[in-house]
Amino acid sequence: MVDASGRDGPAFCDVLGAVTKNGGPSELDVVALLSDRPEEGFARGQVGTVVEGLDKNSALVEFSDDQGRAYAVVPCAYSDLMVLHYAPEAA
Repeated sequence: MVDASGRDGPAFCDVLGAVTKNGGPSELDVVALLSDRPEEGFARGQVGTVVEGLDKNSALVEFSDDQGRAYAVVPCAYSDLMVLHYAPEAA
């Protein structure tokens, strides 16, 4: 792909992959755990917010109480997370 200056840039699929983290959650997505994590005291369904993508397979997720106070920030594999949706979206 060539940018506006005429220089070669990354391929479109590389740019898209960087934005979507290979189909995983994006930063600030609300997610739920798909399995128990007893070593950290989390149960399946625990809700958190993605705060940073760590690599193509995992992200840092913040877990907060009902008042918005963070009580844990832990790395999670994308495969262990489900993005929650609060409005209808096309499947």
